[in-house]
Amino acid sequence: MAAITASMVAELRAKTDAPMMECKKALTEAEGDFGRAEEILRVKLGNKASKAAARITAEGVVAAQVRGSTGALVEVNCETDFVSKNESFLAFCNGVAALVAEHDPADVGALGALPLAQDGFGPTVEDVRKGLIGKIGENMAVRRFKRYAGGGALASYLHGTRIGVVVEYTGDEVAAKDVAMHVAAMKPVSLASSEVPAELIERERRVAAEKAAEDAAAAVAAGKPAQSPEIVAKRVEGSVQKYLKEVSLLNQTFVKNDKQTVEQMLKEKATKVAGFTLYVVGEGIEKKVDDFAAEVAAQVAAAKGG
Repeated sequence: MAAITASMVAELRAKTDAPMMECKKALTEAEGDFGRAEEILRVKLGNKASKAAARITAEGVVAAQVRGSTGALVEVNCETDFVSKNESFLAFCNGVAALVAEHDPADVGALGALPLAQDGFGPTVEDVRKGLIGKIGENMAVRRFKRYAGGGALASYLHGTRIGVVVEYTGDEVAAKDVAMHVAAMKPVSLASSEVPAELIERERRVAAEKAAEDAAAAVAAGKPAQSPEIVAKRVEGSVQKYLKEVSLLNQTFVKNDKQTVEQMLKEKATKVAGFTLYVVGEGIEKKVDDFAAEVAAQVAAAKGG
């Protein structure tokens, strides 16, 4: 069994806001697997754990470039929030977004080979990146990008520099911009429920099944009649269907009018959304959690040794 350290418990607590002892129990049960530990906490604590688990854990910038039906969304990471506000770093991010929109690179490697000159560095994106690392003194990397071209019109929305959205649409521009803002606020994972990734559905079904089993066991322990497997299965499926509505854009309640869904709003505005891209800085990146107590102890020991 994997050893559960204090730093592991602290990291899981930072991601979930769950009590320390619950985090330790979940990590022990999951044998150190963070993903599984988060699922266990969701079963025991419900949405309290799942909402906090989406917190951003890395620094950087999301930049957008839209010109007519051609546009791009990019994420560039750095080590600290301080550098994410650096003028040279921001100029690099915006330059990269413009290059993606203009040249359609196949991947991050191809993007690195595109021509770029900035702050005396060049002649490629990769050369500028390396030059800025030396100048600023902090590592940085282009993480991902999405390009649109030749399809419908594009609407973009940036919430500061940490959240970016591009929406591809036909119809009303104002409605499309409202959808982009909605996506930034509500963070859907797909356009329609039929497009939610299978692995997310299975994870939700697994969590719902474990939660239903725990509730059923608790009811029996309290002297209540046992629920039939059919009723339990309906509860699980109901939870899954609720989840699908919550995470698919068209089924979500529109942020500007809680009396209609996004789909209803778009129909009212004679507008169709073909797709969208949402980037949140650091999403899915595990940030190093420093054990300050251990660091101080090590420095004291080193001082004594000297």
